[in-house]
Amino acid sequence: MTPLDLPVAPGRSFASDNAAGAHPTIMQAIVDANEGHALAYGQDEHTQRCETAFSELFGTDVTTRLAFNGTGANIVALANMLGSLPGPHHAIVCTDWAHIAVDETGAPERALGTKLLEIRSPDAKLTPESLQSVTHLQGVQHHVQPGVVSITQATELGTIYTAGEITDLCTAAHEMGMLVHLDGARIANATAALGGTRETLRAFTVDAGVDVVSFGGTKNGMLGAEAVVFLNNDVAAGSEYTRKQVTQLPSKMRYLAAQFNAALQDDLWIDLARHANAMATRLYDIVSAIDGIEVGASPQVNSLFPRLAPEVIEPLRDWCFFWDWDPTVHQVRWMTAWDTTENDVDVFAAGVQALVAANTC
Repeated sequence: MTPLDLPVAPGRSFASDNAAGAHPTIMQAIVDANEGHALAYGQDEHTQRCETAFSELFGTDVTTRLAFNGTGANIVALANMLGSLPGPHHAIVCTDWAHIAVDETGAPERALGTKLLEIRSPDAKLTPESLQSVTHLQGVQHHVQPGVVSITQATELGTIYTAGEITDLCTAAHEMGMLVHLDGARIANATAALGGTRETLRAFTVDAGVDVVSFGGTKNGMLGAEAVVFLNNDVAAGSEYTRKQVTQLPSKMRYLAAQFNAALQDDLWIDLARHANAMATRLYDIVSAIDGIEVGASPQVNSLFPRLAPEVIEPLRDWCFFWDWDPTVHQVRWMTAWDTTENDVDVFAAGVQALVAANTC
């Protein structure tokens, strides 16, 4: 069978939520913010409203620094966290799946002059027990000192921490003298999956003891906008200078702020993530009934990691693009987004069914 035998491909691919466009409400907010002049570097009404909106979102007074992209937001957060610790000898603890470890081209190490202490984790999650693996470094002058714990919510494997798990992890980290950073590139998807309310978000962040959050917008219907939210204001000191030093200070900040203002209003950010999650579940429910595909566990957020015969993968990818995940075991990743439709899912699943069936004939 060739791709010519398949139906017309879905209107949207299953490559990544990064491939999706910006939501119309977000685009309109940018257009509206484009009226007239506004002072640069955050001295504008849009940014001031955005900062207030984040404090209202987390239910407490927070310090928010907007940034251009996820890697930059992580660097701003981690730089200020390390800078708040005494001495330049502290390292960042994360899993071997963390985005800062495997997908940021060594940015933390190069930009911050630090070391990542990667802990192996089959589900991409840290636990209080796994943190014990770095305790032998503490107080030994020949080793970097664990200073910051960085967790990802949702993780690169599509898993999510419960509020209780993060609370326990923060307690353990703080008892060891470490700060906790949450990389929330897909924090909206995790929030939607765990309950879908502002109280849900607060439960696994500010109430759990997280010190700083990288709050993602780009993967959730926004146009290149991220936020670093300091829940621990003691750690926020000097963050306006840090952001400038690591090249993440937007001059026309009103355009980033306007996007978050639109997303946070009426919790559009949660609605978009809830839809993306639901489309992943719909896809899972359909393809899990197809013989010849190992679909894996039911998705917690908006990603699936199935295994298919290599003879199926390439023609399917040529028809509707997606990325490999682990080529050694013929595992791929399918991701849904805020704009994925039920028809996209159904047509894609039909293509999977047709190619798998042809391969088994």
